[in-house]
Amino acid sequence: QVRLVESGGGLVQPGGSLRLSCAASGSIFGFNVMSWHRQAPGKEREFVASITSGGITDYATSVKGRFTVSRDNAKNTVYLQMNSLKPEDTAVYYCRLLFSGSRHWGQGTQVTVST
Repeated sequence: QVRLVESGGGLVQPGGSLRLSCAASGSIFGFNVMSWHRQAPGKEREFVASITSGGITDYATSVKGRFTVSRDNAKNTVYLQMNSLKPEDTAVYYCRLLFSGSRHWGQGTQVTVST
């Protein structure tokens, strides 16, 4: 059974940085895509960034140039380095894993950008 556990969220001032981690456990093999999504209060969940097992990345326009997604395949862990944070980045951030036609979500971690 695949399990995803996010960590690294918290409270940060505007302009600050945070690094999120998502560790995947279970039987994971072959091509896969790990991604980050976020959901702010009263809004739908939205895509933030993704990275394939081969290292190809993609970003939402709103975070391009500020956020960087990376992964350690040996550890089945994906990271999201978030710089120049803005109040509008406040949300619950979720990790997702896609492989072999299945989709798995983590429980989410809260990121709050505020003075």
